Amino acid sequence: MFKVLTRVAELAAVLLLVSFGVFLMVALIPGDPATAILGSGKPPEQYDALREELGLNDPLLMRYLDWLGGALTGDLGNSILPPETPVVDRLMAAFPVSLQLAAMGMVMALVIAIPLALVAAARQGGLVDRIIGASMFGLLSVPSFLAGLVLIMVFVNDLGWFPRAQWVRISESLTGNLHHAFLPALVIALSEVALFTRILRNDLVVTLQEDFVLAARARGVPPWRIMVGDALRPSSFSAITLFGISTGRLIGSTVIVEYMFTLPGMGSLVVGGAQTGNFPIVQGAVLVTAVIYVLVNTCVDLSYGFLDPRTRRVHV
Repeated sequence: MFKVLTRVAELAAVLLLVSFGVFLMVALIPGDPATAILGSGKPPEQYDALREELGLNDPLLMRYLDWLGGALTGDLGNSILPPETPVVDRLMAAFPVSLQLAAMGMVMALVIAIPLALVAAARQGGLVDRIIGASMFGLLSVPSFLAGLVLIMVFVNDLGWFPRAQWVRISESLTGNLHHAFLPALVIALSEVALFTRILRNDLVVTLQEDFVLAARARGVPPWRIMVGDALRPSSFSAITLFGISTGRLIGSTVIVEYMFTLPGMGSLVVGGAQTGNFPIVQGAVLVTAVIYVLVNTCVDLSYGFLDPRTRRVHV
């Protein structure tokens, strides 16, 4: 319990620093929001009035505290460009798309990587192990945007199995949603498959040399049960850590994938906001992304106690 409370306190401090970093980063972007909204050639009085209305003339710290107070109550301001809707509404419409793509990509990566790692570790040094290792090395050397273009050429342009620039929400049709989301999620999953497979395979090889595994083999425990029941969980520490770190990379991958497939997610929202100088959109989207990244890594840190009870011991 003490560890959990400590992590919660640390989490609050980290989120506070993250929020200030996000605000400062966007506030220091060159350009005048008033000019972006009104356009050039307007009387100076109009620009001054709009800056006063937006609070741009206030000190930086005061602007941050006002923005933070609104963020804590769920108010991230309004879009400064038409349609001048609340930022939260724009994020709520875009976030499910990015979340689904990232979640599907991670699930697909784990579903493919775990069996491959188990097979490669069980046949360490053999032909199957070498084939899997070479394949994963090849996947790592292919950038995600290039893999996406190849998949689009094959499965969209040539075979016509998947759509290129459409999106169906789950509320409209679950089958249609999965059909539209499968290929973008696969693009996201490919690089993660290679990383998870290589790391988990190496940790499994080490674990299989431990005394408790050798004892299980001496007792005649079936090899598949040793791999899945005894060796997999203690070998998953590095993979779980990578899972937390991959969250940020997955979010970055969705930006590229959403642009390639013209999907209405967070990536498209951030890119559009940055191109048009719509700083409230950029601030809100980056803040939500950063909070999710911090929360996921905190959950990963707390999960170590479940994976290995020895990490729950308190050493004096």
